[in-house]
Amino acid sequence: MSGARPVAVVTGGRQGIGRGIALALAAAGFDIAVVDRCDDETTVHTLAEIEAHGAGAMFLKCDLADVDAHDALVSDTSAWRGSVDCLINNAAVAAPRRGDMLHLDCAAFDAVMDVNLRGTFFLSQKVAAWMARHPSARARSLIFISSVSAEMVSIERAEYCISKASASMMARLFAVRLAPEGIGVFEIRPGIVRTAMTAGMAESYSVRIEDGLVPAGRWGDPSDIGRIVVPLANGSHGFATGSVIHADGALHINRL
Repeated sequence: MSGARPVAVVTGGRQGIGRGIALALAAAGFDIAVVDRCDDETTVHTLAEIEAHGAGAMFLKCDLADVDAHDALVSDTSAWRGSVDCLINNAAVAAPRRGDMLHLDCAAFDAVMDVNLRGTFFLSQKVAAWMARHPSARARSLIFISSVSAEMVSIERAEYCISKASASMMARLFAVRLAPEGIGVFEIRPGIVRTAMTAGMAESYSVRIEDGLVPAGRWGDPSDIGRIVVPLANGSHGFATGSVIHADGALHINRL
């Protein structure tokens, strides 16, 4: 039997954008299953912060690239609270190194695709199939956290851009397939958000933001993404399934 609160699975949820989403959903009444390949002090702090909102918190150690582990991930989550109501596909890896795409090697390409594309697709497949087999009166959703890099090119990290463009198509495919099931599917495209992934470029990005790269004139914060996720996850925008939400301070808009 389902618990009193809906359950959200947040991949890459121990830090950064994933943590911001997990905390926002916890405050909005969700119990949270945090999925990450690292179990460390940061994980402990994130789970404690989730529980401080009165939410249940569970940690599932899983490398998304290990698709053979996905069945256990879904079954462990459903056994925990009796339901899986929302999947936040947030986990992603950056390009292992930036450089000329004419010298990009297969190992670097595959490392990014294994998580950002292959792992994300097959976990989504497992969760969507579980939801279809277990109808619920609750709102159900899959939310893909892609990037402005789904459209904006960075030739020094081609593999990352390709993976995020693919995630955008993935979201559209799932949206059409799951619409008859009443399961909402959305894509959120963050821009320049202050996280561990962007830390190495923080000085460069700050200068470019000051020079007008982002019309809003500031960095994004993980909490910005979390606030966007909540109404998508709770069904408030269910008929907008298939929508793309830009979360980038208007960075994506072409300007003269």
